[in-house]
Amino acid sequence: MHPDDLQGFILTRRSRDLPCGTELEYWVATETGPRKILLTGHVSTAFARAADRQAVETHALRLPGIEIRALELKTFQQDPVVGVYAKQHRQLTKLARALAPQKIPLFEADVRPHERYLMERFITAGVLIEGGAKEGGIIFDCRLKPSADYRPVLKMVSLDIETSEHEELYSIALDCADDRVVFMLGHAPDQPVIPADFSLVYCPSRHDMIKRLNDWFEKYDPDVIIGWSVIQFDLRVLQKNADACGVPLLIGRDRQGIEWRKHPGKQGYLFAPIVGRLVIDGIEALRAAGRSFASFSLESVSQQLLGEGKAIGDAYDKMAEIERRFQEDKPALAIYNIRDCELVLRIFEKVKLLAFVMERAHTTGLAADHWGGSIAAFSHHYLPRMHRLGYVAPNVGEITSKAYPGGYVMDSKPGFYDSVIVLDYKSLYPSIIRTYLVDPVGFIEGQNTPERQGLVRGPQGTLFSRDKHCLPEIVNTLSSARDDAKRAGNEPLSQALKLVMNSFAGVLGAVDCRFFNPALVSAVTLRGHELMRLTRDFVEQRGYGVIYGDTDSIFIWLGRQHIPQEALSVAAELSSGINAWWKERLLAEQGLESFLEIEFDTHYKKFFMPTIRGTEIGSKKRYAGLSVDVNGREEMVYRGLETVRSDWTLLARQFQEGLLSRIFHGEPHTGFIVDYVNETLAGKKDGLLVYRKRLRHRLDEYHANTPPQVRAARMADEYNERVNRRKQYQHGGWIEYVMTQSGPEPLEVRQSRIDYEHYISKQLQPIADAMLTPLGENFAAITSRQQNLF
Repeated sequence: MHPDDLQGFILTRRSRDLPCGTELEYWVATETGPRKILLTGHVSTAFARAADRQAVETHALRLPGIEIRALELKTFQQDPVVGVYAKQHRQLTKLARALAPQKIPLFEADVRPHERYLMERFITAGVLIEGGAKEGGIIFDCRLKPSADYRPVLKMVSLDIETSEHEELYSIALDCADDRVVFMLGHAPDQPVIPADFSLVYCPSRHDMIKRLNDWFEKYDPDVIIGWSVIQFDLRVLQKNADACGVPLLIGRDRQGIEWRKHPGKQGYLFAPIVGRLVIDGIEALRAAGRSFASFSLESVSQQLLGEGKAIGDAYDKMAEIERRFQEDKPALAIYNIRDCELVLRIFEKVKLLAFVMERAHTTGLAADHWGGSIAAFSHHYLPRMHRLGYVAPNVGEITSKAYPGGYVMDSKPGFYDSVIVLDYKSLYPSIIRTYLVDPVGFIEGQNTPERQGLVRGPQGTLFSRDKHCLPEIVNTLSSARDDAKRAGNEPLSQALKLVMNSFAGVLGAVDCRFFNPALVSAVTLRGHELMRLTRDFVEQRGYGVIYGDTDSIFIWLGRQHIPQEALSVAAELSSGINAWWKERLLAEQGLESFLEIEFDTHYKKFFMPTIRGTEIGSKKRYAGLSVDVNGREEMVYRGLETVRSDWTLLARQFQEGLLSRIFHGEPHTGFIVDYVNETLAGKKDGLLVYRKRLRHRLDEYHANTPPQVRAARMADEYNERVNRRKQYQHGGWIEYVMTQSGPEPLEVRQSRIDYEHYISKQLQPIADAMLTPLGENFAAITSRQQNLF
């Protein structure tokens, strides 16, 4: 690396058409601060069939600046192609529209220039910046190369606002390493309260608040803005208030505004690209990292991850309390505001969210604040490799959508079991892709190879090339990188690599992907079916019982109680036997190297597989177990049962946990059932009776079907409108209610007596009978022996 060269991490990217050509702009974080890179005179590229060249040239005459050249490339249909080059990218878009009525495709015209530049150079997030003219903080026309190992320290600010119920701005809080401040609407009192750990700045108008916010971003210049629903609420409301005040909101680098965009398919959802800065919403980042919570409210997540929450929390009178503080106690409102910023920062630190987001960008090639994006990540890796094999990508929609098989789920054998071990195929679908060489180009090559000898045979007659493919090598690279990350203890990178690898099979089955092909995704999923069936046969031939299996996991009953060391020994013996058997089988059948690896996951000392309610058929994706490790440490595990579902009450969840624990530990359980029911009837568990459900539509959109939560929400809004002149639930949200003798009633306006019979018969009895029936008992018999409950 030359002394004048720089390493950088790409923060934002965009392109714009200029008379001299397309200009690419990248903002990068470097060790010497942020830099703007401008690459000028870029030529945009698309492809057309050589047979359509004359028609393309005819249309191109009306679009100056387009050049057409022959290339050594072809389509998936084996048609030779020509390259179509344009000074302005919008010319390609216009040309594609002009050719559409004649059903003449223009391939890859939708790939944005700033993305193509990076992908064709195999750049993801880290870049080596060579040469170029430097002027201030701008680097002109340099060369960018991959720098996969560069990890800068990014400057991060947590942003949160408080408003009236009509989204009138009251305060803005900013919390970063260099400054903690709250801008508060209003005039400072004669004897102001001075907070101990942040600055409270009073602003005479909202106009002044926005100007101070703009100045703050220019002064402290963070790389990353984080928050909770920071785009859909905080930034949106800041923009709304700035527009109302007639002052621009300029929080981007170079004092640029937010480049708002609407989601094309998700009504009301907004994107907020900000020049030179990442915007990372905590909710989106947690979901991208595979984290799941019953509620993604800041109060709920902070309580679960940090063991503490907000100053006001998610109470029904939250808005009223915010209003009171603004009118009567502005310092208290400022403390509440900055507290939210602090909680978000601590959540990010606790689960290493910023590290995960950065590693995800290094892995996918997408902008660090681009959520979802499995299809885009696949294309980023696949297109440049495909081009080097002589192909251009098809357009979306070339293959008609049709159903294809999903993951293999075995019929379960319900009941209680001693000593169940779970073996799990490590990254099953990526391993199938690597092993059986499943690949879009390989599939096309296999279809068009007259000599079938030497091809890899897949399910349903599919054939794949052994030596011309891209995806297996991509997965190989990512898998090796994940192994390195795990050895180095880099959990964020390991998780990012795992998620992107596991998304690839799904991408092949996504109709919005240009590589969508049911035959391809079926070649993965059906192979998974075969693997699971043959694995079950292998296990059963060795005298063990398979009681369940799901996609990549197999649940094995050892037939009798085993101590942890014994169970682990059996698991190790079965795992090594299965892996060796696959290596021998694949080598003998097709001369393939096996990347299939099954490994030990869990030993359940006790295990429960329920039936589908009201039947004797075993359920799927629902079970519970008492896991135990080699050191004897025990843990209750629940999957899909009421105790992990947010639409069941705490009464039911705690009852299920208590009853299962007693059965698993061989403790008396009938007394527990009777006592729990009696305490419920006596009102001692009234705090556990609350249903919390989400209203997924506007209240006025429920007509034919009116579920309990809607009835409760309508009652609440009638009350809210009378008292506060507002309807809290009209546009959806979460409602909490209880079942009374008059039906569902919201907590804030409950009037009738609790319907305890509802909770006994609808919540407790179904849970109990699911566990008692395999034991030859039932809830009604146990409770009726003690007293006549109903």
